[in-house]
Amino acid sequence: MIQPASQASQDKGPGLKRVLRLRDLIFYGILLVMPIAPIPIFGLMCQMSGGQAVTVVLIAMIAMMLTAVSYGRMAAIYPSAGSAYTYVGRGLNPHLGFLAGWAMFLDYLIQPLMNGIYGALTLQRLVPHVPYVLMTALFIGFMTYLNLRGIHATAQADFLLLLIMCGVITVFIVMAVRYLFHMHGWGGLFSSQPFYQPQAFHVHTILTGTSLAALTYIGFDGVTTLAEEVENPGRNIMRATVLVCLFTGVFGGLQVYLGQRIWPNYKTFPHIATAYMDVTRLVGGRTLFDALGVVLLLAAFGAGLTGQAGAARLLYGMGRDKVIPKRLFGHIDSKSGAPSFNIWIIGLIAFGGSLALSYVDAAELLNFGAFLAFMGVNLATLRQFYFLRANKQNRSFIRDGILPALGFLFCLGIWWGLSKPAKVVGSAWLITGIVYLAVRTRGFRISPAPIDFTGQ
Repeated sequence: MIQPASQASQDKGPGLKRVLRLRDLIFYGILLVMPIAPIPIFGLMCQMSGGQAVTVVLIAMIAMMLTAVSYGRMAAIYPSAGSAYTYVGRGLNPHLGFLAGWAMFLDYLIQPLMNGIYGALTLQRLVPHVPYVLMTALFIGFMTYLNLRGIHATAQADFLLLLIMCGVITVFIVMAVRYLFHMHGWGGLFSSQPFYQPQAFHVHTILTGTSLAALTYIGFDGVTTLAEEVENPGRNIMRATVLVCLFTGVFGGLQVYLGQRIWPNYKTFPHIATAYMDVTRLVGGRTLFDALGVVLLLAAFGAGLTGQAGAARLLYGMGRDKVIPKRLFGHIDSKSGAPSFNIWIIGLIAFGGSLALSYVDAAELLNFGAFLAFMGVNLATLRQFYFLRANKQNRSFIRDGILPALGFLFCLGIWWGLSKPAKVVGSAWLITGIVYLAVRTRGFRISPAPIDFTGQ
């Protein structure tokens, strides 16, 4: 029988104090997602959506808000969990939970690679004529060096970066509005063009664009990792995750809308991967161009640094628990206390991948794993609340059935819209996980070994 969150907490005895309020969770979620989340993929979204980038951002927001409801409801009955791996494993089946964790593991590996690519591309815009290979080696090499020394980003540094981001993007919004009004009057500020272009509107185009736009929201589920420290988690976790997705969609959509109004023809971007930097130069000159470039560089470096550290520690946890070979992956450096072998492995994967993959390839591969996990959480919510009645209340057809089912279908549509290369590589990764799971569990006859996603 599933215990209510409050009872389960009491049965466990003393633990973490429930001191975090709703506003604390919202701030933490915004910090995880980043308020400039759509900017790195702005040009690519415009290209893949046929110039209807705002529409795909908003469609992805609906999918994420529905999924956020599922995450929040699962956090209410599993307040010490905090990951798709646990929710799917407990809500559906331990073997399916392992596969959800395997999909999440792919995201851990791809994140430092993806940020390495974007960091190198941004550096090239700020310091032209330097070879991409050298930029990538410097960017990923410095990340690896810091992680080998046991240094990681602090909450204070993240907070400072958040303030700088908000400051730069606020200046841009003010200057963009002034620019559009000066050039075109009220007609320049209000237009349906970023939402709908009849000649480019096709279901496949929208699905493809949405599959990339969903990257804007990746990280919102990190709010659930604080479930044990939240006042009234049954209510506040769900509200916080939904509000974080809503804020990201509205604020990010505004940034995308202004970018498209300032530069309507995405086909003329000189550098599609860093297109928003060209938009800022148009309204704010070289100063705003450089300021945004520095912010994007710092954001990519911070995310890559923590992503590499998280992936290395996940490998260490799996090695320590003998899920994978302990001698290699369970090694800890005696001086720094860091899993040095794993850090080198992640660094080499990031460098090699950055030479083999484009930024959009890496982004879609990350979404492959993320949306498999999201679909699993929605199905787990449907089963727990509609079929098993986990909340011990009268079953609600809309709340317990329709909402998680819609969340699953939206996520399935986004996942289906991913590019063929992402599906091929991601499917190969998933098949590898299924084979590995079959071997480890003697043909699925025993429960799989747990994966520790705390990184400790």
